[in-house]
Amino acid sequence: MRILISSDVIRGYNDTIILFLLMDQPSYGYQVSKMIRELSEEKYIIKETTLYSAFTRLEKNGYVESFAGRGESGGKQRTYYRITEEGRRYYEEKCLEWQVTKEVVERFIRKKEL
Repeated sequence: MRILISSDVIRGYNDTIILFLLMDQPSYGYQVSKMIRELSEEKYIIKETTLYSAFTRLEKNGYVESFAGRGESGGKQRTYYRITEEGRRYYEEKCLEWQVTKEVVERFIRKKEL
């Protein structure tokens, strides 16, 4: 049985996921969406509106900055996003928050004996 992660469950961590993907290099929306799908083994597919709302929020809060650019082979111009130093600090905070969240939620999950 294949289980997909509901957007309600993961909503609070979309920013963390996006910032993680921008840690090593800037990227653009479609590529970020594709990486989320691939890294989650297709258990989470972010909606385009959710992704671009997150980019807008992250930029407004100073966690990412956008810039116009072209792909390696030229191609059409795209909006790229890069993480800021403030975004790196926010990412670290969210990672610590996740550890506590996971610890608390796991106290309420019944583990089935195999």
